Formats: sequence, structure tokens, C-alpha cells
Amino acid sequence: MHRTIFWNYLKSLIKQPFYKLYEKRLNSKSLNWDMPRHIGIIMDGNRRFAKQAGLLKIFDGHNLGAKKLMEVVNWSYDAGIPVITVWSFSLENFQRDSEEVENLFKLFEAKTLELIHHEDIMNKKIRVRYIGRLEMLPASLQSAIAAVENATSGYEKCTLNIAMAYGGREEITDGFKNFLLDQKKNGYSFEEAIGHIDPSVIEPYLYTSGLPEPDLVIRTSGEIRLSGFLLWQSAYSEFYFCDIYWPAFRKIDFLRALRSYDQRQRRFGK
Repeated sequence: MHRTIFWNYLKSLIKQPFYKLYEKRLNSKSLNWDMPRHIGIIMDGNRRFAKQAGLLKIFDGHNLGAKKLMEVVNWSYDAGIPVITVWSFSLENFQRDSEEVENLFKLFEAKTLELIHHEDIMNKKIRVRYIGRLEMLPASLQSAIAAVENATSGYEKCTLNIAMAYGGREEITDGFKNFLLDQKKNGYSFEEAIGHIDPSVIEPYLYTSGLPEPDLVIRTSGEIRLSGFLLWQSAYSEFYFCDIYWPAFRKIDFLRALRSYDQRQRRFGK
């Protein structure tokens, strides 16, 4: 295993100068690309990266994945993309080993608190929002989330949505529930509320209400599925799947995704 790691590391060193040239070329071309207004990212592959890289603990892969996030947010900001939504923890992830889940929550809390005074967040005026069934998270993590959302609430240049305790079906379910509760509160009968239902009245009850729908959804790690990510909002999104594990996601991978988006002819179901 260690021999394989050594040779992979050596090959990456040899390739590095060529990647830099390629990245520079893509960067230059990207100035003329049609950019998405909103990208969604399924940050997948932390655990597999840790195993493949021979890291001592699976948690080390999660830690590297958490560090990668701000890199990608900065790339998006520099590309002029005003909204980015990332999926950090699904409802299904609660079923993982309890020790791993507990360590993840500690990591999320630490990284969330870092965002309050993060230089890039403050200088670039990035608003941070968390979406999902946040009431299922530990109280201390909920407090950290409330603190960073409050600290960045006045920022308007860019929005970073972090999906945590998130499921796409559950988002839609919550949207319908809240719509019906509001209808009842406003004095409408069940039959009248049913008559009011159409996509335009449900959208304000989604977690991403008020934001453009994602134009591009990226998934790392080689998996070719959405797994429930932004199910409602991604009806007309373009998709980009890459084999790179999330902690190893490079700027050239990001630029390739944007190039692919630029080359698509979007029809929006027409």
C-alpha cells in the first residue's frame, strides 16, 4: 500500500507543472464562457479517498473534505457564480457508525464557527445559510449554525448554502406540509387548499426559496446519481459527474465542469 502511495505521489509531482499550464489555459478561456448562476455540489468520496490514500483514520478524509470546501467556494466566487449549494450530510448518513457521526458533528461545529470570522467570507461578503432538518442536529451545532447565519445575514455578494441533515424527498414533504399549515391558518378548508396547489405556490416553501434554481449540479467520486439532492430544483439542471474524490477535487476539475456547462444547449424541457 505504502509503495503504491509513493508512486502515485511521484506521478502527481511529475504531472504538476503540466496541470498548472492546463489550468491557466482553462482559466483564460473561461472568461468567455456562459456561467451558471447557481451550482450545486454533492461532495462525495471522503471515506474512499482516506482508504485509497492510506490515511490512518477515515475521519482524516472528512477533515480534508471540509478544508476543500472554501477552496471551491473561492473558485466559484472568482468565476462570478453568485450561489453555491453543497451537500455535507444526508439524512441517511445518520445511519452510519455512531462514532463516525459524532466525530462528523464535532468537525461540522468547528468548521461552522470558523466561518464566522473567516477572512474570505468577510472580505467577499458571502452569506452562509444551512438547509435541511436542522432540528435533528446536536444543540451545540445548531447554535453554531445560528451564529454564522446571523453574522453573515447582511452579506449579499454571494450565497453559500450548506445542506445538512438534508433529504430531497423530505424537503418537498416539508414544503407541502408548511403550505397546508399556512392555508389552514389563513382559514381555507382542505378542499380549498388542494385547489390552490401548483408548483408556483410550493416553491416559496422550499429550503432554497428566493434563490435561482441550480443551473449545474456537480457530483464527485464517480457515482452517477443525485441521491435525492435538490430534487425539485434540479428538474432542468445540467449535470456533471467526475471520478475524482472530493478531497482531491482540483481547480481544473472545476473548470472542466464549467466548460461542459458552457457547451450544453439548454432547452428547459421544450
